[in-house]
Amino acid sequence: MQLGMVGLGKMGAGISRRLRTAGHRVMGFDSDETAARRFEQQGLEVAGSVPELVAGLRDGCLIWLMVPAGPAVDETIDALLGSVSAPATLVDGGNSHYRDTIRRHRKLEERGVGFVDVGTSGGIRGESAGYCLTIGGDPEIVEPLHPLFEALAPAPRRGWGHVGPPGAGHFVKMIHNGIEYGMMQALAEGFAVLERRDDFRLDLPAIASIWNEGSVIRSWLLELAGTALARDPTLARIRSQVEDSGEGRWAIREAIDLDVPAPVIALSLIARIQSRDPDAFANKILSALRYEFGGHEAGLGDD
Repeated sequence: MQLGMVGLGKMGAGISRRLRTAGHRVMGFDSDETAARRFEQQGLEVAGSVPELVAGLRDGCLIWLMVPAGPAVDETIDALLGSVSAPATLVDGGNSHYRDTIRRHRKLEERGVGFVDVGTSGGIRGESAGYCLTIGGDPEIVEPLHPLFEALAPAPRRGWGHVGPPGAGHFVKMIHNGIEYGMMQALAEGFAVLERRDDFRLDLPAIASIWNEGSVIRSWLLELAGTALARDPTLARIRSQVEDSGEGRWAIREAIDLDVPAPVIALSLIARIQSRDPDAFANKILSALRYEFGGHEAGLGDD
């Protein structure tokens, strides 16, 4: 098969290379000239504009988007609609909100253009190990794309699936990312307790390796934690502020809307937000209250 890839960052470029290795033809486009040039230097075809990309797809028009969630997706779709004609299919493989995906599907359906949402997991290692794909869309649009999903997944019949109608792929990926927040937070807290017990002189990378062989918490995240600790046991070069890309917030809002308690995911997001404020006013209030009612040390300065 052949497709155009819009967005040649780490994920878009990795997906393109994996597809090319599997024998598919990929032509790329990115408004960032540096990314486009890097892609071309790797021996992949690059278009200089959206119209050129569409024109270069000789046997039908299939476009895969790997651009940041939000307005950039709508802007890219609008630009493509000026060049594509039905029948054509657009695939959004980014982390779009599923409600936006449903809206976009309706808009494109009116134009006779198919739209498929693909929740893509695997990060930068997906290029070599394969990506996990949760796919949403109309069956008649999704089915012809199976060869692409089989090539991208860890194995042709593992790690991917058509999970439901338009929006379902991104919905499932959103919840996946919320679960990921909770798992990461649990690992972080556990290793923090181990690290604090300095009289045992625990070898944290070794413990991670032991746990990852047969224990009930064995996982890729635990493997990655062990790798990071082996590289830098004190994590001295790692900053303590933890960002979030938005999917955890969406997952929590969805849980609230559906009256589903999700305290672990919610608290893991709060921990990330708290990490970004080294001089948190709320913590000062807590310290001041302890001082006022119990005379506990509050770190009061001269003024």
